[in-house]
Amino acid sequence: MVQSVQLSASLEDYLEAIFCLFSEKGGIRAKDIARRLGVKAGSVTGALQALSEKKLIRYAPYEVITLTSEGLQKARQIVRRHEVLKEFFVEVLGVDEAIADEGACTLEHGIPKVIFERLTEFVETYKKDQVMTDTKKEASLADLKPGQKGTVLRLNPRGSITRRLADMGIGRGALIEVERVAPLGDPIDIKVRGYHLSLRKNEAAEIKLSVL
Repeated sequence: MVQSVQLSASLEDYLEAIFCLFSEKGGIRAKDIARRLGVKAGSVTGALQALSEKKLIRYAPYEVITLTSEGLQKARQIVRRHEVLKEFFVEVLGVDEAIADEGACTLEHGIPKVIFERLTEFVETYKKDQVMTDTKKEASLADLKPGQKGTVLRLNPRGSITRRLADMGIGRGALIEVERVAPLGDPIDIKVRGYHLSLRKNEAAEIKLSVL
C-alpha cells in the first residue's frame, strides 16, 4: 500500500520534483532533477536508487526515469499537501506567494494526517464562503467612510501594505472597520483584528473589500 511507504523529507522532495517534471516535459533524466533541486548529480543518483528500491520509480543509469503507479499516487499525495498549505497561506493569511511556497515546502513533510485533513476541510469551506461574499458590493478601503466595515476580498500582491498586513495575519476574509478619515482623505485610521492602523490613501486603495 502507498500509505505504508515511509519517505524522508528529502526523498519526498525528489519524488515531488519527478512528478512536476514529468507533468511538464514527460521524459526525465537525472540532470533535470539536479537542475530543478539545485543539487549535485551524485545526490540525485542515491535518491533515485532509494526511490527505485521502494518501487516508486523505474530507474536505470542513463535511462529515462518514470513513475510507477504507486509512485504516481504517492507523489500526488505530496503535491496535494503542498498545494493546500500554500493555498491556506496565500488565500487565508494573505502571505506573499513566494513566501507561502517556501513555507509549504517546509511544513508539508511533517504535518500529521488528521491536521492536514482538517486544514483541507477548512480551506474548502473558506473558498465556498468567499464565493458567497464576493457577490456582495465590492469597493476599495479608500472608498469607505468612518463607521463602514468590509471583509477583505484581496490585496494587491505587489502593494506596499500587503507585507505589513500579512505579518499581522491579516488576509482574505479579515474584517476591517474604518474609524477615522483625515479631512483631506489622508491618512485613514482603521481597526482590524484588534490592531489600530493608520494607512495612506494610496495604500488603502490596494485593499479590496466586500462592504457590509
